[in-house]
Amino acid sequence: MTKTWGGRFSQGADPAAERFTGSLAFDRRLWPQDVAGSIAWARALARARLLTDAERDAIVKGLEAVRAELQAGTFPFRPELEDIHTNVERRLVELIGDVGGKLHTGRSRNDQIALDERMYLKEAAARAREGLRGVQAALVARAGETTEAPMPGYTHLQRAQPIVLAHHLLAYVFMLQRDRERMAGCAARADRLPLGAAALAGTAFPIDREALARDLGFAGVTPNSLDAVSDRDYILEYLAAAAIAGMHLSRLAADLTLWATAEFGFVEFADAFATGSSIMPQKKNPDVAELIRGKSGRLYGSLVAVLTTMKGLPLSYNSDLQEDKEPFFDSVDTLEAVLGVLPPLLGSLTFRTDRMRAAAGEHYATATDLADYLVRKGLPFRQAHDVVGKAVRLALERGVGLEALPLEALRGFSPLIEADVRDALTVEASLRARAVTGGTAPAAVQKALAEARALVGS
Repeated sequence: MTKTWGGRFSQGADPAAERFTGSLAFDRRLWPQDVAGSIAWARALARARLLTDAERDAIVKGLEAVRAELQAGTFPFRPELEDIHTNVERRLVELIGDVGGKLHTGRSRNDQIALDERMYLKEAAARAREGLRGVQAALVARAGETTEAPMPGYTHLQRAQPIVLAHHLLAYVFMLQRDRERMAGCAARADRLPLGAAALAGTAFPIDREALARDLGFAGVTPNSLDAVSDRDYILEYLAAAAIAGMHLSRLAADLTLWATAEFGFVEFADAFATGSSIMPQKKNPDVAELIRGKSGRLYGSLVAVLTTMKGLPLSYNSDLQEDKEPFFDSVDTLEAVLGVLPPLLGSLTFRTDRMRAAAGEHYATATDLADYLVRKGLPFRQAHDVVGKAVRLALERGVGLEALPLEALRGFSPLIEADVRDALTVEASLRARAVTGGTAPAAVQKALAEARALVGS
C-alpha cells in the first residue's frame, strides 16, 4: 500500500479515481515551500522534545538532499503518491530510513498545504509588486518626455477637452500604485502561520508556534485552527488584486490599440511588438497589446472559479479546496507574463505628438473654456453653458471652429464676450487654466510626475 493513509483501507484506489484526485501535476511547484516548511517543522519537533537532536539533524540533512534533487531536476516524482507533500516525505524515508517517518508527527496535509500556499503567495505578491513598479517606471519615463504634448482627452470616446499626453500616461501610474498597495495588503494578511493547526483542531503536541513562525518568516500565527486549514481568503485576495490589475492593464492596452488605428494615428508600435497578417501584406497588428487586453478575462475567470468553489464549503477542510491551486497558479503566471512584456513594449512606442496636437484643438475642444471665460465675466455657469451651446451650433452650421467665428457673431450670444476671448480659446490656454492639483496643466503635471517618480522609487 503506497498511500500514507492506506492502513484503514483493504482495497487500492481505482486508477481513474487516483488520477482524478491527484494534485501532483500542479502542486509540485510548491516544493521549495514544502521543503522549507518541513525543515522548520523538524526543528520545532526537536524543540518540543519529540525528536532527538540526532534525529532532527538526520531529517534536516535528508530534506536538504531532497531539495538538491528537486533543484537539479533529478527528483523521482511518483504520481501515485498524490501530492508534493507525500512525494517529499516518501523520498525522505527512502534516503534516511524510518526516522523520516517521524517528520509528520503532529501535522496534517491540511495545515501543510495552507503553509505552502501562504509562503508561495507572499513571494508571488512581492514579484507582482515589483512587476507593477516596472510598468510604472516605463510609464513615468514616457510621461517625462510628454509633459507639454497636447492631445485630446475623451469622455464617451468623444473628444472632450485638451490634456497633455503625460497626464494620460500618469493616470495609469496611479492606478497601478493602488494595485501595488492591494498586493501588499494581501501579503500582509497572508503573513500568519497556519502550521500547527494540524487537521482541524490543532496539534496535540507542545509545538511553539510563535518560534516556528519566526523560523519561517511569518509575522504571527493563525488564532483559530478551523479557520487556518479552511481559509483561502489570501488566495482570493491575490486573485482579486490580479484581476483588478489586469483590468487596469487591459484599459491601457485598449487605449494603445485604439490610438494605433489609422483613424487615430496617435501611436505606432515597434515591429518587435506587432505582427502581420497571413493574407493582407500591408497589415501591422498590435497583437501583444491585444493579448494583454485578452488576459484580463483569464484573470477574472480564476477569481470567479475560486469564489464559486469556496461559497458552499462547511468548516473545515474539504477536498474542494484542491481546486484553488490551478486558478491561483495560472493567475500568477498570467499576471507575471503581462508585467514582463509591458515595460519594453511601452519603451518602444512612437507617439505621434504632431497628430495628437492637431486633434487636441478640433471638434470644439475648448468650448468649456469659452463657458469658463463667461463665468469669469460674471455670468452664471448654466447661462454660460447655454450661450456656448448656441455658439457651437452656429459654428457647426458654418463648418468652422469656435475660434473662427467673428467677434460680432460671438457677441450676438453675449455682450460679455470681448476681443480677449481669442486667447481663452487656444489649446495652450485651456491647458494652463487647469493648474489645480491633479489637473492637466503642464505645471500641475510636472508636480504629479515628481510624485510618480517618488512612487516608482519606493
